[in-house]
Amino acid sequence: MIDLQTLPLVLAFASQPQAGQPSIWVQLFPFALMLGIFYLLVLLPMRRRQKKIQEFQNGLQVNDKVITTSGIYGQITKLTDASVQIQIADKVRIEVARAAVGGYQGQEPVVKESGGL
Repeated sequence: MIDLQTLPLVLAFASQPQAGQPSIWVQLFPFALMLGIFYLLVLLPMRRRQKKIQEFQNGLQVNDKVITTSGIYGQITKLTDASVQIQIADKVRIEVARAAVGGYQGQEPVVKESGGL
């Protein structure tokens, strides 16, 4: 059994690396490197894309000619915080979520199709 007087000495000795063991920083470096690469290759581009989509959807205005993510072409007639009213034909208007607007007609879509099932 270890008494309380020798406990700090035992803990200090146990925390020091042994002669054959590398330090904890050398062991954690590959893990930190993998996390950094994951951030640069996956999370950063995803964050940039989401910011671009958010700016596009916040910049929508009445009379913009748009296409929805489901392929419906129309002209915006009314905007609310959560939805957009689109005129798709004479006297035919539908209301869709703001997130369903994929881009402007004739331009590259801002919201890409998901790879799907």
